[in-house]
Amino acid sequence: MMDSLFWFPFMAVGFGAMMIVGILISIFWIWMIVDCAQRKFKNPSEKVVWLVVVVLLGWLGALVYYLVVRMTNPRGLSTK
Repeated sequence: MMDSLFWFPFMAVGFGAMMIVGILISIFWIWMIVDCAQRKFKNPSEKVVWLVVVVLLGWLGALVYYLVVRMTNPRGLSTK
């Protein structure tokens, strides 16, 4: 009985930390979907491919999209 009471605060903190990380990953994933949908690509099919990658691969696809597309060109194609 005493063992479970000893570990309870640590389990609660761990659960809370996992919840925060999960929420942050979900926000990042949704942000990358919105960014991809609004971004102007040179080829319209490129947008579809990236949307499929981000949606189907989840946070991993969002991370790849961020590293490959968003970091190299933060504002998209210039419309001059």
